[in-house]
Amino acid sequence: MNWLNSQAFTLFGQHIIWSDMVGNILGLITLALGWRRSLLTWPVQFLSGLVLFSAFYGHLAGSAGKQAVVMAVALYGWWQWQRTKGRSEDGHIAPRFATWRERAAMVAAAAAGTVAVALLFKAYPTLSWDPWPDAYIFVGTIVAMYAQAKGMVEFWFAWLLVDLVGVPLNFANGYAFSGFVYVIYGALVLWGMRDWWLRSSKSPQPVLEGAPA
Repeated sequence: MNWLNSQAFTLFGQHIIWSDMVGNILGLITLALGWRRSLLTWPVQFLSGLVLFSAFYGHLAGSAGKQAVVMAVALYGWWQWQRTKGRSEDGHIAPRFATWRERAAMVAAAAAGTVAVALLFKAYPTLSWDPWPDAYIFVGTIVAMYAQAKGMVEFWFAWLLVDLVGVPLNFANGYAFSGFVYVIYGALVLWGMRDWWLRSSKSPQPVLEGAPA
């Protein structure tokens, strides 16, 4: 798998490596499939994580570990969409807005997770080149994938917040292709957000436990 870490080409003076390019192209396809609410979203997400895991394994344990978590969440997302598909008229998962309880839980999990992971990265410097933003992106990605698995429109907002940090961080650390892809992510996120937002108005909203019927 050494070829994954070799240079593919140079773009605008930036060295593009194969793993960065292949993994992120698959990630871009994943986001497009997610916008279409296709069940293929999750196998492609898993494959993207597998490519990056193979590239990092053996010399960047922290990065490989993060991709292992991404693959696990991708399996959860596939299982979740598989068991809930068919709730909308077109046979795909029906988008919905999260309840306030769900939003609070995700924000709390993102905040606590970012602090915990950043402290872990600081304790073991070989796991990350920039602990706090790296932890923010990693935890934000997991939260976004979880919200996506649940069919929540908020997953697009989570991806947008990840993009705001991911773009400059990737360029600053030499992962130029990731930076370019994150810019495209931003456009797809806004487009997908609009689509899911409009579709959510046609979907039944969840009822909180204990709320009056």
